[in-house]
Amino acid sequence: MTTTQMPTTEPLVDDRTRRVITRVFRLVEDVIFVGLGVLLAGCALYLLGAAGVSFVQGLAGRSFDGRAVVELIEQLLLILLVVEILYTVQVSFREHTLAPEPFLLIGLIAGVRRVLVITAELAEKRNQVEETFRFLMIELGVLTFLIVALVASVMMLRMRPSSGGSASRG
Repeated sequence: MTTTQMPTTEPLVDDRTRRVITRVFRLVEDVIFVGLGVLLAGCALYLLGAAGVSFVQGLAGRSFDGRAVVELIEQLLLILLVVEILYTVQVSFREHTLAPEPFLLIGLIAGVRRVLVITAELAEKRNQVEETFRFLMIELGVLTFLIVALVASVMMLRMRPSSGGSASRG
């Protein structure tokens, strides 16, 4: 039995160069994550201030009706969405990994926010064309299925045995 041996080739990049390149990429990644974090934190603070001003103006003007409450809740859910994205950036910066749970929570918040918008639209436009009503009902059904699937996914992730470097908040 004869075996042909493959000729050994030298790697294009030696180990030292590979480590330097890896360090440079990690540094660039860290700078990007810090920049994203600063921008997201600024956005969250701005949105929180705007929601607070809107709330105080609504109370002072006594024009805080059902629509205003829905709009305020929608703003608060947007803030929660931005904060959840900020948390995802923080975990990615700290651990240099992508954890699935924050992304599921972001999807869950976005789904609930859209359901809130649709229900507000339905309440506002009672005399809609039947086709528009049917479209919104189908969208609500799909969103409901999506929300249930996301909640089930988060629950399954939380029930699994955690590995050494868990990214849970606690």
